[in-house]
Amino acid sequence: MDGAELLAALGSIRLVVFDCDGTLIDSQRNIIANVERFFSSIGMVPPPADLIRRQVGLSAEAAIAGMLPDAGPQVHADVFAAFQRLRPSLQQGPRQAEPLFPGIWDLVESLDHPEIFLGIATGKGLASLQQVLAEHGWTHRFHTLQTGDRCRGKPHPEMMLRAIAEAGVTPGEAVMLGDTAFDIGMALAAGSRAIGVSWGYHTRSDLEQAGAHAIIDQPGELFAALRDDV
Repeated sequence: MDGAELLAALGSIRLVVFDCDGTLIDSQRNIIANVERFFSSIGMVPPPADLIRRQVGLSAEAAIAGMLPDAGPQVHADVFAAFQRLRPSLQQGPRQAEPLFPGIWDLVESLDHPEIFLGIATGKGLASLQQVLAEHGWTHRFHTLQTGDRCRGKPHPEMMLRAIAEAGVTPGEAVMLGDTAFDIGMALAAGSRAIGVSWGYHTRSDLEQAGAHAIIDQPGELFAALRDDV
């Protein structure tokens, strides 16, 4: 579509913010492997893979608490401190490819317009996110990057609000695309629209219960979802 058609398709939206893990890229193999390696390194039994996946998108501190639901606050604090110490070495460990989900490249490229801003809000640290963007040729594609090492973790709205401020738009002119209930909660708390994606790590039921305005099954459905959600 040409520029005028794109603006018409987006309606009032001028900022599109994407989650990273589970929305842009399929990174679950690396996330699970890193968590399993970390827990083993401190002499603890790693959590089940499904429980690990359900924490994706949270800050490291909140994710650790979620993966150890039967432990107390002191254990959570001790494990988080150990993670902080070991984080650099874990990031240097072996990594599998983290491919874009089908259709994501086309969607992001289709949003190229001088009046449209793109952002990312992720629990990843900035260095990890920049590595992902470089691998996919998107170093300069996104206008605002909000990460877990610079903002309070989802579902707190800080990441979304910062993205909105940096883009110079209003909350009503922004939409969040994410695969977890944490993404939806963050967007709603910021006063923005929230579109869930079904190809990630939380279920459709999770997204519905979190209050997603719409849920899409493939990236190309974004425009129809925005039109139907007016």
